[in-house]
Amino acid sequence: MTGLGVGQSWCRVAFLWGTAQPSVGSLTAIRYRDEILRPLVRPYAGVVGPGFLLMQDNARPHVAGVCQQFLQEEGIDAMDWPTRSPDLNPIEHICDIMSRSIHQRHVAPQTVQELADALVQVWEEIPQETIRHLIRSMPRRCREATHTTEPHFDFF
Repeated sequence: MTGLGVGQSWCRVAFLWGTAQPSVGSLTAIRYRDEILRPLVRPYAGVVGPGFLLMQDNARPHVAGVCQQFLQEEGIDAMDWPTRSPDLNPIEHICDIMSRSIHQRHVAPQTVQELADALVQVWEEIPQETIRHLIRSMPRRCREATHTTEPHFDFF
């Protein structure tokens, strides 16, 4: 995921197990491998063990040869994921919730640090039931995705 900056699409951060890491600039395949896969995904996959399955969308950095090679060398399996399918990814809905919450504030963050602090606060305020519901709705959303011609559908 790419760049974080005030006035930009702020929800382009790496969400891993409840943490958010600001990232400055465009995400390239090399950056994705070196800043996400190697230091974060690989250790987590090692802890989970053989049942670990990486869920990522088909963003260009994710499917680039250098990243696919890294995953193969590390023995990390990635879930097959349809292109252009943000309605299926629970984190996209969390990002939407967070974005709306940030935009509803009386005073908008003025610096990257203020934005990062606000994101952490908003993340911590999301009810666990909302997250559970998004996860539990995955089978239904997957079924809907395979039976619809609409570009978007309800996720709750």
